[in-house]
Amino acid sequence: MTKDRAQARRENLAKMRADQKRKERRASLLMWGVGGLVIVVLVGLVGFYLINQRSQSSLDAVTTTKYPGSVHKETKITYAEQPPVGGEHNSKWQNCGIYQEPLNNENAVHSMEHGAVWITYRPDLPKAQVEQLQEVAGADLVLLSPYPGLPAPVVASSWNNQLKLTGADDPRLPRFISKYKNNPQTTPEFGAPCTGGTDATAAQSPIPDAAPSPTGTAEPSATGSPAPSETGAAEPSATPTAGS
Repeated sequence: MTKDRAQARRENLAKMRADQKRKERRASLLMWGVGGLVIVVLVGLVGFYLINQRSQSSLDAVTTTKYPGSVHKETKITYAEQPPVGGEHNSKWQNCGIYQEPLNNENAVHSMEHGAVWITYRPDLPKAQVEQLQEVAGADLVLLSPYPGLPAPVVASSWNNQLKLTGADDPRLPRFISKYKNNPQTTPEFGAPCTGGTDATAAQSPIPDAAPSPTGTAEPSATGSPAPSETGAAEPSATPTAGS
């Protein structure tokens, strides 16, 4: 009887130990499973963040053109893009800096030919965003000006490259400037200055629609008769005189 009780006690202890081991194994598996799940979630979150950041700062939306450089024209030019990204331009370039009024396209395009990035914004852009753009435009080879009728709140342009932005805090703006400002691969006149040109805005110095008429040309009289000669001599009559 005593032996049976001892045997039963041993069997009960063995069963208890086995149950305890099973519980420990389950706890260990659960711990590792939860830990693994946490790691997977963290890796996924980090990956999502990096992919999201990359997509937000991607320059895939940059549009490109193929305008040749060094084509000057002293009259107003109709550009295909608004704001323009290249093409014919005025012989005077716009001095880089911050402007409170719209600029002549023709002068700003010349600045981009020298390697400048032209940042334009809608005139109704909130003041805080304009101030943020002004901080960005404090660097050299950057133009900043309002632009009526802009297709986006902010647009960044360099020679043959343009990017429409959602606002001053768009993370693609600093990347665009870093890539395209004075880029030797995209700048027709790499290394040319963005000073020594003009500070005048479009209102201060508008580009003429047509070239001025050359001076010194004799104008016809109001009656349509020919003007007298510079020496004052009488012009020969159109009909011969009698007795000739």
